[in-house]
Amino acid sequence: MKVSHEVPRCLLTASPEFNDYDYALPHLFDQDEEYLQYFMDAKAEGRYIIMDNSLHELGEAYNHERLRYWVNIIEPDEFIVPDVWMQCAQTAAQAKYWLQFKYPKKTKLTAVIQGENKNQAYLCASLLAGLGYKKLCVSYGATWYNDFFPHTNIDMGKALGRVRFVQGLLNLKQLKDIKFHLLGCSIPQEFSWYDNNPRIESIDTSNPVMAALDGTRYSSNGMNYKPNANMNDFFDIKFEDVKYEDIIYNTTQFRIINNLKPKQL
Repeated sequence: MKVSHEVPRCLLTASPEFNDYDYALPHLFDQDEEYLQYFMDAKAEGRYIIMDNSLHELGEAYNHERLRYWVNIIEPDEFIVPDVWMQCAQTAAQAKYWLQFKYPKKTKLTAVIQGENKNQAYLCASLLAGLGYKKLCVSYGATWYNDFFPHTNIDMGKALGRVRFVQGLLNLKQLKDIKFHLLGCSIPQEFSWYDNNPRIESIDTSNPVMAALDGTRYSSNGMNYKPNANMNDFFDIKFEDVKYEDIIYNTTQFRIINNLKPKQL
């Protein structure tokens, strides 16, 4: 699994120390010149870039015209087309709509699995694969994960619910050639429960960074609750207010607890 941890602005240039690739939020290109410049430099340096559609941050996918603009400027290696939160039919319709446009030659389209419940989510995955998508994304936050795997600890239940859902995806014959990207997490040790399945190609999560900004260092087993800190509150933090040693500790520990290869500098 290739790993990327989203970071506050002040840590952007340091993030290649612990990230395998760069994960771009396109709405920030229009808001923050420093953020945009970082990704223009990453493009020039040939770093691998996955560009999201900013649904998680905005509650809905970013402006379609601006998404089309930025995907042609940034030329990401992967572009996650717009989806609709926990809505199977609308997400499939969006995925079909975005196939009509021309994209940079290097850019591969990926789509997010959404659904009102597990059955609708499995249907969505099959519909997206039927449209020709070769890589699908799985969100960490669907509320029905907790119904799929009830647990007294909601964060633990959400993680275990996604694990159960992903294992089902991996066993579906119609998805046998599909690769996966895991969006975010509730608890960091979740990724060790996939046994380094090669079809899970990439993950992104700010969890170790947010935990560090919360003042929490991972234990040898990770942590059992989602950090309170979130990127919206910390994006503008100053570097002198960051305990960078905690960032390095948690991002290193993240790889250890998930049996992932150390970052190659």
